Amino acid sequence: MPKTMVSIAAEDLYRFELISEPRISPDGRRVIYAQSRVDRKTEKKYANLWMVDTEGGPPHQFTYGDQRDSSPRWSPDGRQIAFMSNRADKDKPAQICVIPADGGEARPLTHAEGEIDELSWSPDGRALLCTLRKIDAEDLRRAKDEQAKKLGVVCRNYGRVFYKLDGYGFLPHGRTHLCLVDARSGKARTLGEHPVWDELNPSFSPDGRWIVFVSNRAEDPDLAFDHQDLFIVSASAKDVSGARRLETPFGMKSNPSFSPDGAWIAYLANEGEREGYKNTNVWIVPSDGAKPARNATCRHDIHCAAGVINDCGSLEQMPPTWSPDGRYIYFQAAVRGASLLKRIAVDGGELEDVAGEGGAVGSYSFDAKHSKLAFFFGQMQDPGQCCLKKLASTQPVRPITRVNRSLFAGARLPRVEEVWFKGASGSDLQGWIMFPPDFDPSKRYPSILEIHGGPQTQYGAFFMHEFHYLAAQGYIVHFCNPRGGRGYGEEHTKAIWGAWGGADYADLMTWTDRMAGEPFIDPERMGVTGGSYGGYMTLWIIGHTARFKAAVAQRVVSNFVSEWGSSDYNWTFEHEVQAGPPYEGIQKWWDLSPMKHIGNATTPTMIIHSENDHRCPIEQGEQAFVALKRLGVDTEFIRFPEEPHGLSRAGRTDRRVARLKHMLRWMDRYLK
Repeated sequence: MPKTMVSIAAEDLYRFELISEPRISPDGRRVIYAQSRVDRKTEKKYANLWMVDTEGGPPHQFTYGDQRDSSPRWSPDGRQIAFMSNRADKDKPAQICVIPADGGEARPLTHAEGEIDELSWSPDGRALLCTLRKIDAEDLRRAKDEQAKKLGVVCRNYGRVFYKLDGYGFLPHGRTHLCLVDARSGKARTLGEHPVWDELNPSFSPDGRWIVFVSNRAEDPDLAFDHQDLFIVSASAKDVSGARRLETPFGMKSNPSFSPDGAWIAYLANEGEREGYKNTNVWIVPSDGAKPARNATCRHDIHCAAGVINDCGSLEQMPPTWSPDGRYIYFQAAVRGASLLKRIAVDGGELEDVAGEGGAVGSYSFDAKHSKLAFFFGQMQDPGQCCLKKLASTQPVRPITRVNRSLFAGARLPRVEEVWFKGASGSDLQGWIMFPPDFDPSKRYPSILEIHGGPQTQYGAFFMHEFHYLAAQGYIVHFCNPRGGRGYGEEHTKAIWGAWGGADYADLMTWTDRMAGEPFIDPERMGVTGGSYGGYMTLWIIGHTARFKAAVAQRVVSNFVSEWGSSDYNWTFEHEVQAGPPYEGIQKWWDLSPMKHIGNATTPTMIIHSENDHRCPIEQGEQAFVALKRLGVDTEFIRFPEEPHGLSRAGRTDRRVARLKHMLRWMDRYLK
């Protein structure tokens, strides 16, 4: 009998196994990566390391157990793999472990009372470089006292402005600092512990003598968050306070890396103060500071960063990578709905495409000779695989994993059509139409407009389970990249800087007009949804038009006035709004708030919000819900306890499933 094909279901979130952080061995023979899974009974998420041969053969599991193993890193000689794991104590932060590359028992290397991140090996393989943020002494004392642990925190006392972070909670008082760990003994040495400055994104020089890192050394970094600089310090230094600052243009900086000869440093930067709409570019600066820094990609209107929205993982932002001869720099770029791997000659020239056409490149790494490239690659119909490219060969890119193959082999996936259309200003915009798996062109379907968050990101060629699920329920799901997002040049992004609800709304309505004219769309059964900035736009839409018959507004920004200071973004919304603090003048904050216009709303609207959302605090959803009730508009408020802003991507799986089913129920009520 033929195999029965099924459509994507909400519960498939339990079945997905997701790949992250693939790294190729120095000899190019093997790729190590982390693969995560969900235990449906306990709702816990685990990850183990897997290995695959680059010349063929199935992947095999490399570490085992119900813990979270992540961040695998090959030693320079390829004999060992360092990684992060919470296997020693599931309730404490992960520690560094080391395991022989040919298999064997993993050896715990650190026992730090803090959070370790940004792991890398020294060039000689004798040490590991990382960042460490220590746990507060008060929290350590409480953890050792059962009665105090049972009673919990009595109070929190903060003097800094940025004291919380969405998805994390309340921050410890200590800052993040550089740490060197002996690869044999595990002995750790912190390079100073300044009470105000963080040290981030550290990287070794090729000879191992120097470390470059990013730090904000303003008097109060929280009130001058884009005052970042590059610093170089000796690897043998006891303290980074005397590190040498490199003279670079003002602006946000990240991910510095030394050239093979140590003479130059490449880094990513967003130049300017309070100008977050600008492209991130690849810059280079001599490590001795003898010449000014130079923007290597300035001739190209391109955003040099990974970035395509999805709900099954995230793309790892990699540092610029030098070719062995120092002539080229490789980097990720957000381009027209894709995340591409590109390269550019250091002395200028045209951009060259390396990998990523039709999808999204995340983590990538080269073998020592740069003959092979291994990278994460996600597509519209696939949450992501490890792929291999032989750089000197004409052979096509080859996937070397088949994660989730059994799930997708038995699934009816929707067809997706890419569309280019003229936006409200006449500019070319990109959109996509996802059809139900059993689409019949002679019928008219209900539709759902999806609006991305950000706004400085993009939809595109990356798997969105939510879209597949809604399409499988008989909806045309359509989405586009209106002005305000990334991937289409700096002016495209700048169009709504300080002007949310203007050009973006006009483009979305132009896209909606186009969709309403399609013969397979029922214009009387159109719905709209979005989260975060997309939730803002959903509320903005129902306050400006009644053309949608149902709306689901998620993790919304509804009132910029009360969002100021209460979000983990804190006062920096002043940049997005392009206004001073509300106490200096409230009008623009109110003019850009959906609450100003919500009195016009008649569209039945469900509000979905997480109770631990620090990015858009739940009072934003509460205001919208109460207003709609007072107006007599049909509404429901769905609250998810304990969850952060990113519920739809990383929340507890049963809650993610419930969220999808509430959305579907609401759309079905009014569109079917």
